[in-house]
Amino acid sequence: MHVAANQAEAKGAPHPLLRHTLPLCHSGHGVSRPRNQSPFPLPSPPRAASGPAMPAPPPPKPSPRRHHHRAAPNPTRHHLHVARCFPDQLPKPPSPNPLLSLLTAVPDWADAVSERRIREERALYTHAQWREHRSSLRHLRHLLSSLSSRVILSLVPPVSAFTAFAAAVATYNTLVPDYALTASSLPYQLTAPALALLLVFRTEASYARFDEGRKAWMRVLAGAAELAGMVMHSGGDEELGRGALLNYILAFPVALKCHITSNSDIRKDLQGLLSEDDLNVVLSSKHRPRCIIEFISQSLQMLDFEEHRRSVMESKLSYFLEGICVCEQIIGIPVPLSYTRLTSRFLVLWHLTLPIILWNECKWIVVPATFVSAASLFCIEEVGVLIEEPFPMLALDAQCKQLHDSMHDMMSVQDSVRKRLVAKTKARRRGRLPQNGWAGAKVEQVKVD
Repeated sequence: MHVAANQAEAKGAPHPLLRHTLPLCHSGHGVSRPRNQSPFPLPSPPRAASGPAMPAPPPPKPSPRRHHHRAAPNPTRHHLHVARCFPDQLPKPPSPNPLLSLLTAVPDWADAVSERRIREERALYTHAQWREHRSSLRHLRHLLSSLSSRVILSLVPPVSAFTAFAAAVATYNTLVPDYALTASSLPYQLTAPALALLLVFRTEASYARFDEGRKAWMRVLAGAAELAGMVMHSGGDEELGRGALLNYILAFPVALKCHITSNSDIRKDLQGLLSEDDLNVVLSSKHRPRCIIEFISQSLQMLDFEEHRRSVMESKLSYFLEGICVCEQIIGIPVPLSYTRLTSRFLVLWHLTLPIILWNECKWIVVPATFVSAASLFCIEEVGVLIEEPFPMLALDAQCKQLHDSMHDMMSVQDSVRKRLVAKTKARRRGRLPQNGWAGAKVEQVKVD
C-alpha cells in the first residue's frame, strides 16, 4: 500500500486519501461546491493490498467563461450563507405598568401644579395689600384658600399615603384582634423633642438662606442705582455714550435674575435695554452677567470721566461681583443633604408607626390623628424646602422694573430740576427774586429778642 501511494505521488496523481476532498469555490453569494460534484460523495471501495494503484479520475473540465452574460443561479446549488448578527426588528420597549402609573399620577400632578405656581411672577406689596395682610379676617381668608395653596397641594401625596396606611392598620387590628399591631407609646414620648428640633433647625436654616439671598439681591440693586446716579450726574458732552452705559447698568440685574432663576427669557427681558449687536454678544456668552460687567467696565474706560470719579465708579462694580458669587453659592449649595434626608426619614418612620402606637388608646381615631399629624409636620418641612431656594420666592421681575422706572424718572426729573435751577440763578443775578430764591414767596423775618 505504501508502494502504491509512492507511485501515485511520483506520477503527479493526488494522494488516495485526498482524492475525495471537497474543493470549495467562492461565489458572490457565499461558499459553494463545483457543479459536477455531489455535495455528499460516496467513499471509494477498499482496494486490495497488492496490485497497481488505481488511476485518479480526470479532473472536471472548466466551464467556458462568459464575458457578456452572467449565468443564472442554479436553484439546486447549495450555498453556505453566513447568518446575520443583527435582528431584523428591534425589541419594543416594555409597556409601563398601569399600577405604577396610577400610583405616581397624584404625585406627578401635585408636582406639576407646584412648579407652575413657583414660576408665577410675584408683585411688590402696596399699602392696600399690607392692610389686607394684617387684617383680623386673614385667618378665615387663609383657611378658605387652602385648596389653592401650593404647599397644601404638595402635601397631598404623603398625607394621603399615611392616612390610607393608618386606615389599613385599623382595619387589620379590627378584623384580627388577637394579632393586633400595637406597641408602647414610650418611644414616641422620648423622640418627639428630637423631631421638633429637627423641624425647627431645618426651617431656620432655610430662612437664613432666604434672608441671605434677599440681602445679596438688594445690594445688587442698590449698587446699580448708585452707579447709574453717578453716571447721570457726571455731566459731559457724550450723551450717547452715557445713555448706553446707563442701559448696561440697568441690564445687569435683569441678566443676573435670568441667571439664577429657571424658565427666564433673557432675550425678551433685555430686548429694550441693549442693541441687537450687544444682545447677540451677551447671548453668545457662557456667563451673561459677567459679560455685561465687561461692557460696563469698558464703557467707563472709554468715556471722558475724571480719574477720581472713574475710580469710584469702578469700585461700585464690586457690588455686582459679590452679588454674583453669593447668588451662585446659594443656588449651587443647598442645605446639607444629610440633614434633609434625616428629617424626611424621621417623619416617614414616625407616621408609619403612629397608628400602631395609638391603637390601644384611640382605636379608629388613629386615622384622623394620623391625617392631622402628617398634614401639620409635613407642612412645616415643606415650607422649609420651598424657601431653601429663595429667588423664586422674591419679586425679582417687579424689582428690576421698579429700578428701570425709577432711573428713567430720575433722568426726567434731573432735566427739569436743572432747567429750573438755571432759570432761578439767572433771575437772582438780575435781582428779581427774593432772598429765599423762589418768586412769589413771602419773606418771613424772625425777630430775635
